[in-house]
Amino acid sequence: MSNVRQIRDKTPESEKITINLGFVDLGRVDLLVQEGFYSNRSDFIRTAIRNHLDTHTETLSRSIERHTMELGLRDYTRADLEQVKAAGEILHVKVVGLARIAADVTPELARATIGSLTVLGALQASAEVKTALADRIL
Repeated sequence: MSNVRQIRDKTPESEKITINLGFVDLGRVDLLVQEGFYSNRSDFIRTAIRNHLDTHTETLSRSIERHTMELGLRDYTRADLEQVKAAGEILHVKVVGLARIAADVTPELARATIGSLTVLGALQASAEVKTALADRIL
């Protein structure tokens, strides 16, 4: 009999990845951490990735424009998809970042409104919706 109720799920703000580094490179990273240049290995890796991406800013911008992709967070609510369905339209979703399909979206509604789904980053949707759209995820 707990009085604690979960109001909403906490959405992660990042995606975990795994990388393999050689021992020498790992030692060099650890040395920089030890010397105080970075707070930990993850801080070093995030910084290195951001710095490298910054060298490709123009190329990435042109690519995003060419693919007409949305950049950042894109939420699809049940109301959004019902409006698309009522208009007789089909969405071709292209997102660089995080695409979220609301938990109350049924697999049937998702299939009726989403013709294709390309996400460079992460997709958050119920397992049922992901299964229903499996043949449309590019």
